[in-house]
Amino acid sequence: QVQLVESGGGLVQAGGSLRLSCVASGRTFSSYVMAWFRQAPGKEREFVAHINWSGGSTSYADSVKGRFTISRDNAKNTVYLQMNSLKPEDTAVYYCAAGRTAVSVTTTPPYWGQGTQVTVSS
Repeated sequence: QVQLVESGGGLVQAGGSLRLSCVASGRTFSSYVMAWFRQAPGKEREFVAHINWSGGSTSYADSVKGRFTISRDNAKNTVYLQMNSLKPEDTAVYYCAAGRTAVSVTTTPPYWGQGTQVTVSS
């Protein structure tokens, strides 16, 4: 079992940047594949990015490619989401997720954080 706590959300103007962090409990963080999802008001939760255990493999939703970067620091049990060139349509609650495989974590992750709000003003 792993517990996830996100931070770093806030209010930013369009074109600005934010970095989200997700700290995981436990001693086996490096064995988990990690991901970020988001849910905008009135919309379904959607996949944003994932990163494998070593950080050597990542994937992104088309809507964030070239603007967002996912990374991890296994020594700190932390995964990050660097968000640049933010747009109003990026406004959502952002969730950190963990799973044992890339398929699991990008579709139905077993572990979720509580979410952090990101609001991008125009």
